[in-house]
Amino acid sequence: MYRNCGKRILDIVVSAVLLPFLFLVFLVVAPCILADDFGPVCYSAYRLGKNGKKFRMYKFRSMKVHAPDIRNEDGTTFNSQTDPRVTRVGKFLRKTSIDEVPQILNVLKGDMSWIGPRPDLPDALELYTPNTKEKLKVLPGITGYSQAFYRNASTLEQRFAGDVYYARHVSLGLDMRILGQTVKTVLAGKNVYRNKGEGNEAD
Repeated sequence: MYRNCGKRILDIVVSAVLLPFLFLVFLVVAPCILADDFGPVCYSAYRLGKNGKKFRMYKFRSMKVHAPDIRNEDGTTFNSQTDPRVTRVGKFLRKTSIDEVPQILNVLKGDMSWIGPRPDLPDALELYTPNTKEKLKVLPGITGYSQAFYRNASTLEQRFAGDVYYARHVSLGLDMRILGQTVKTVLAGKNVYRNKGEGNEAD
C-alpha cells in the first residue's frame, strides 16, 4: 500500500507544504550565486528516472559557468573540497545540501521522491548489471540509503548496492530511518567530498 500509493501521496503533501520555503531560499541564494559568479542560478541536466526514463533534475548552481566535466575512474562525478570549478558560494551550498532544494519541483512533477536511489547520469546505464537495474523500479530520491549513511564518500559499487537494497525493501519505516540519518549526516558536515585533498555537478 505504502509503496504503490502512500509514498507518492506523502511526497506531494510534503513538497506542497515546503514550496514556499523553496521560494524564500531562492530569494536568498539567487543573489549570492549571481554575485559570486554571474550566470544561471539553477543547474539542470538529464538523469535516469523510474524505468530508465530520462528527466531534467534541478539544483542550485554550485560550479562556475562552463565548468568542464571531470569523472572518477569508476564513472562517478568528481568532487573535492579544493576543486577550482566550485564557487565560494557553491562550497557552502554543497556542504549544507542546500543545492538540492530545487528538487522539490522534481518531486511535485513526479520525476523524483523525497527518499529513493540518487538518480544517475544517462550514460551510467552502460555500467548497470541486471541486478543494478532493479534500482530503476522505484523513483529516484533527493536523498537515499547511501547518501544517508555515506553521503559522497561511497564508491559506485557501494552506492549501487544501497540503491538495490532500497528498491527491494521500500517501506515507511525505512524511509523514516533514511530521513533521520540524512539529517544527522548533513548536520555533522561529513563526507561532503569523495576526493580528499584534490581539486559537473556532483551527485
